[in-house]
Amino acid sequence: MKLVSFDIFRTLGFPDTKTLKPEQILAHKELLKDADWVLFPEYWQLNALVHGLKCRVFPSVASYRIGHDKVEMTRAFQAVAPEHTPWTLIEANGPEEQQAVWDAMVVPFVAKLPKASMGEGVWLIESKADWQRYCERTNVLYAQESLPIDRDVRVVIVGDRVVSAYWRTQADQGFYNNVSQGGRIDRGPVPTVVTDLALRLARELEVDHAGFDIALVEGYPYVLEFNRLFGNQGLGQGSDLKTAILDYLQRQAEPEDPNGPTGPAPLWPVAV
Repeated sequence: MKLVSFDIFRTLGFPDTKTLKPEQILAHKELLKDADWVLFPEYWQLNALVHGLKCRVFPSVASYRIGHDKVEMTRAFQAVAPEHTPWTLIEANGPEEQQAVWDAMVVPFVAKLPKASMGEGVWLIESKADWQRYCERTNVLYAQESLPIDRDVRVVIVGDRVVSAYWRTQADQGFYNNVSQGGRIDRGPVPTVVTDLALRLARELEVDHAGFDIALVEGYPYVLEFNRLFGNQGLGQGSDLKTAILDYLQRQAEPEDPNGPTGPAPLWPVAV
């Protein structure tokens, strides 16, 4: 395969890979057009690469667009798996909407900024003063029920397989499970109901590179969000992210067998 990467750190050791700086995109149009895959472009490059140069990108376009905004992400979850999505209110930020959302929610609840990661831009709202401070920081109101949990599961998916799954327990200060915010990693067994949900969401949303965060409440899974670019702190010795990515890209790039089935092969396995 001929690969072009815009992220040297995420593609270290990839064979036959040319690395470019994002700002060099228009100086190497023929190289990009000729590549089998363009890896880890910046979000702002997506339209030029996919629609202008007709490049095949990894992660998928859906991984970028759905993962770019928590509002759109939650709406996508509500569309395909409402029964596994915590109750959430999303409104434009105005005085009437602020009051309506506050009246509808049960304290404590969670509020989020549409574009943030690694636990940043997330508030635990415990009072009207907390709510007002949050409202001053955003143009869109995002309020979600607070689930009774002290840990969640990060499920790392590449293509159609789970590369790693591990628990993240709360930081000493409470609330945050993100490792970047002091959360701790627990290698205890992860129930298959969690990984099955992550695979189902990835398949139905066409997301092929993500860390899904899933909570369990009395054994029932709820999806919180996914991160297109996830940290490697939880990827243990038994997981090989590079091998998983290259294997997936190779399988997707291979031409169909002319002697195989005449119908299109499914891109994703069926997950319960």
